[in-house]
Amino acid sequence: MRNCSIANALDVIGERWTLLALREIMLGNRRFDEIVRNTGASRDILATRLRKLVGAGVLEKRQYEQRPPRYEYLLTESGRALRPVLFALMDWGDKFVTQGPPPSVWEHECGSVLHIHPACESCGETVTFDDITARRIGKVR
Repeated sequence: MRNCSIANALDVIGERWTLLALREIMLGNRRFDEIVRNTGASRDILATRLRKLVGAGVLEKRQYEQRPPRYEYLLTESGRALRPVLFALMDWGDKFVTQGPPPSVWEHECGSVLHIHPACESCGETVTFDDITARRIGKVR
């Protein structure tokens, strides 16, 4: 098996209910019951996925009620860094999976519909992925 950052990332976020939970938290639905309702995940599976995300430092679990104890989930810096990944998945789904108009549309503060395009941090040029070269690839173990 190849040592790979994609495989390492998928170990943390690569399950359906994990990504849908992150979507809900990104949308502002931070409480367990809201996440269950909006994802359709079973309570036990969702609890397991949220524990894993908290353990991996993607989410922070914060108590908002004492009796009974109730918690909400907040994105950490690591979790916020996943937002472009989720937008890229949504964009791919809109283009290649969804039949008809996209189910969700996001608007940038400038008033335009949001479309994320990767750019080189160094020069600012849009990345097409035909103009990149691998410098180092993890070895097969």
